[in-house]
This record gives sequence, C-alpha cells and structure tokens, in this order.
Amino acid sequence: MRFAGSNEYVATDDLTLAVNAAITLERPLLIKGEPGTGKTMLAVQVAKSLGVPLLEWHVKSTTKAQQGLYEYDAVSRLRDSQLGDPRVQDISNYIIKGMLWQAFSLDAPCVLLIDEVDKADIEFPNDLLREIDRMEFYVYETRELIKAKHRPIVFITSNNEKELPDAFLRRCFFHYIRFPEKDTMEKIVQVHFPDLKKNLLREALDVFFEVRDVPGLKKKPSTSELLDWLKLLLAEDIPAEALRSKDRKTIIPPLHGALLKNEQDVHLFERLVFMTRAKNT
Repeated sequence: MRFAGSNEYVATDDLTLAVNAAITLERPLLIKGEPGTGKTMLAVQVAKSLGVPLLEWHVKSTTKAQQGLYEYDAVSRLRDSQLGDPRVQDISNYIIKGMLWQAFSLDAPCVLLIDEVDKADIEFPNDLLREIDRMEFYVYETRELIKAKHRPIVFITSNNEKELPDAFLRRCFFHYIRFPEKDTMEKIVQVHFPDLKKNLLREALDVFFEVRDVPGLKKKPSTSELLDWLKLLLAEDIPAEALRSKDRKTIIPPLHGALLKNEQDVHLFERLVFMTRAKNT
C-alpha cells in the first residue's frame, strides 16, 4: 500500500514520502507540528485514500496506556454477581476492548490514530513500547495472548507539549509538518473553497501571513483558523476591498477574532496598529 495524496488533503512531497516510509518500515509515523496544521486529518485522509478502516484513539491528560489495550470492568461484574446474573461466570463479558485490541482483531489492515500522545503522562509512551513493537499483548484476566492479524498503519500525533522518551522515538519514523508557505496554503484553501474569488483569496492570504508575522504573538493563527476566517468572510459577504490597504498595518482585519484567540494577542495587534497610525500622522 502506498499513499499518493488525496483530493481533500494537500500533502507536500516530503510528507507523502514520510507516510510511505513508515508503511514500508512498518513503524509508527510520529507527526509533530503547530496545532491546526492537519496532523489528525492526515490519518483520516490516508485511511480514505487507501480504502481501509480508521480507528481513532484521542488521548487526554487522564488517559492510561492500558485503556488502549483493554479494561476489566470489575464493578459491573460485582454488581451482576449480587443480582445473580449468570454472565458473571465468564469473565470475558467484562473485558472492554481498547483501540489497539480492536485494530489487532480486524481481518484487514487499518489505520490507527493515537492523537496528541503528549497530553498524557510521561510514562504513557513507554507503557506502549512492547505492544507497538511486537504487535501483541497478554490479557491476564482471560489468560490469552492477543496478536495482530494484520499490522495496522499507526499514526501518532504530538503538539510538542512534552518531550517523548528516546526509547519510544527509536521505534517511530518522525516527520515535522512545517507551516505551509503561501503557495501551498493557496492550494489548501482551494480544496476547501474551490469557488473563492482570486482577489479575495490573495488579499486574505496577505493579511493572514502579515498577522502571523507580528512579533510577540502568543499564539499565531493556524491553517484551520484561516479556513474559519475565510468561511466567515464569505458568510458576511465581505469584499476583497475591505481587506486591501496601502499599509495593512494601519487596519485591523474584519472578524479578526477567528485569527487571534487570546486577549494578549488582540491587545498587541491593536497597539501595533495604533503605533503605526501615530507614526504615519
């Protein structure tokens, strides 16, 4: 199986190469990059492009590695035993299969997404080393060894909130999604808004990248926020002329709340505009 991109996702050549390298090596593909650069959507589009099922495990701060394998619901079994339910005789009735178990059990290859692995405890990646490496794990309650029928294509995303252990990194193929340049961003926008007028697209991209270039921003606007902003510009029927200015730093973009997501950045941008206006008068 080889990934060759899709009509719904603009994948650069180096990203496509990374996906296929991970498939060839049978290693998890560890994807890092700014939030909103399409890390999660990559797994979705690879699964769709290859025509295989997608299983998604979205990691939270409370997530434990064991939950990806299975969980034993002892509380339900105790309650059923008190009620005289005959199901208590078979402990497998109280084993809840995790995403890894589900992926291992499929009769065909699949894409398994472990999303935002860095949200969990630092021991989370280490606790999955053996299972991801050997594609098997042991269920102590039922005394059975679960082996993958087919090795899933594993995507692991990280926002770089925590450093990942070296032993975990050694088992992955790594790729960092760089923030798209203007020409690549134009292609991404055209996928989502194929009928967008060229003059509005040009002006919007100019404003967007100039906002990103403002020094000192706590959070730079991402690709997904650009798409939200364009959706609002179209919904409000804001013309390209409203974005055009001889000196863009003297205007605040309309609906800028889609691009700037905290008060510090809004105030910083407003101060920059005020200072530029004062300088020009």
